[in-house]
Amino acid sequence: MKAQTLIDKFEEYCPLFLAEENDPVGLHLGTLQKDIKRVMVTLDVRSEVVEEAINKKIDLLIAKHPLIFHAAKRLDTDDPQHKMYADLLKSDIAVYVAHTNIDIVKPGLNDWFMEMLNLTNESFLKQTHEINGISYGIGRVGELSEATSLVKFAQKVKKIFSLDYLRLITKKEGALVKKIAICGGSGEKFYKEALKQNADVYITGDIYYHTAHDMIVSNLHAIDPGHYIEVVFISRLVKMFNQWKEENHWDVNVMASKENTNPFVYY
Repeated sequence: MKAQTLIDKFEEYCPLFLAEENDPVGLHLGTLQKDIKRVMVTLDVRSEVVEEAINKKIDLLIAKHPLIFHAAKRLDTDDPQHKMYADLLKSDIAVYVAHTNIDIVKPGLNDWFMEMLNLTNESFLKQTHEINGISYGIGRVGELSEATSLVKFAQKVKKIFSLDYLRLITKKEGALVKKIAICGGSGEKFYKEALKQNADVYITGDIYYHTAHDMIVSNLHAIDPGHYIEVVFISRLVKMFNQWKEENHWDVNVMASKENTNPFVYY
């Protein structure tokens, strides 16, 4: 089958127009006008993932995080980032990216987080689009079945996402929480939206030190589980693609990257 066939189906579900402005989604490298037999899904495109893709004879790599986020001024392959581009091109591996569009589409990454946390009464954290009468938004807000202590809920988040470590932002560890806002990735800029939604706690990654102070002053508890919880993207897309494979009788092998690309190790 052609790579374009798989991507056309994917973009019916997760259109490029849903991405935030200037977000580099879509095809990053190579061509979709080629036959593919082996597809691999990854969170990040790093050198170890590229090596894995080459060893597994992958034709199409689908990633959450952009391969090319900032334009390169030169392509000297002494630079490890540029060498990845060269290695991918030499091995004829196309790279396609679904970034904020998979965060915004419904059901998408933030809905999967809601499901994992067993949250109900779902709404958007912030509406981003309204197209043909259909609303779209980034982040989600939902509720627990009953109020629980902030510390107990943080422990639940830690267990569900298999974390060694998370950061709890609060001055009231014994507070009760029920209404939960969540945004995968680095979503600290949306914390005021969580306040507007009267969320008790906001879950997002990469919270900046001074923003954490601002959250506390605003009486918003927050949980920072890190950016890597987005790794659920891999298993969910593999499952989705394999379902489409069965429905459409595609002759393609879809697999998950086995490389852990979390740059942080906790001691």
